Amino acid sequence: MPRLARKNTGMDREQRLRIAIQKTGRLTDHSLDLLSRCGLKYSRGKDQLLCYGENMPLDVLLMRDDDIPDLVQEDVCDLGIVGSNVVREKQLAQDAARTTPGFEVLQELDFGRCRLCIAVPDDFPWAGVGSIAGRRIATTYPNILADWLRSAGITAQIVTLSGAVEIAPRLGRAELICDLVATGGTLAANHLREAATVLECQAVLIRTPVPLSKPKEQWLDRIRLRIDGVQQVKESKYIMLHAPRSALPEIRRLLPGSESPTIIPLEGSPDRVAVHAVCRENVFWETLESLKLAGASALLVLPVEKMLA
Repeated sequence: MPRLARKNTGMDREQRLRIAIQKTGRLTDHSLDLLSRCGLKYSRGKDQLLCYGENMPLDVLLMRDDDIPDLVQEDVCDLGIVGSNVVREKQLAQDAARTTPGFEVLQELDFGRCRLCIAVPDDFPWAGVGSIAGRRIATTYPNILADWLRSAGITAQIVTLSGAVEIAPRLGRAELICDLVATGGTLAANHLREAATVLECQAVLIRTPVPLSKPKEQWLDRIRLRIDGVQQVKESKYIMLHAPRSALPEIRRLLPGSESPTIIPLEGSPDRVAVHAVCRENVFWETLESLKLAGASALLVLPVEKMLA
């Protein structure tokens, strides 16, 4: 078994938060980047499953995504970052077993967007969702698929697989599949195409139902505040420019997704001002060209790294 980065004492466990993230996969790099942008510095060896937070009482466990909800609801970890598809599958399984949900979804995270889709072979005669009736559908999300089929009033056979769902039609295991799709490249490589969307998915932050100690609760609040600050500025840009006062109404109109800009008089130029604004939408070359035509000069666009409202 890979060794841990550092063994926590019982006192550490009361003071330090633990967050589980996907060990390998589409959410791994985004999750680590989010935590880094929230200020976390951690130590990690090549084969270690636990990253020790050096400047914050926050340790990161690298686990299989399917195991993350279980680790959180069993209070092995206080927090988890996992796909909403995994959360939904677990919630539906708990509903079927009539057990109390063992974790709480705190917030959606702005990455890992994909969709759980019904996909059919290129030569399949698709004529709407009714085409699914009586078919065999392979998936790793049987509870989500069953719930969707019930809602659509369709009866079909669900073939549960643990992986490699996209090759099920070629192996004769199923006629259709229900799988996660991001770009569609894997489907095309296996001569499949999207036919219907079952669930829109993205990464979410979940927490244990067990009450946290006061220090851990305080750090959780700080981390969530930082996550909000990181997500607010994902597409934001800081724009600075000079302009004649007469052009301000048009410049305000052109600034994409900005609140009231800061207007600063220019020394020695009573008819000209400096304009500073945070734009919450992407700033394209066309936007800058329009601002230039409106009378702006000395335009400067900078990325925004952090922002607290």
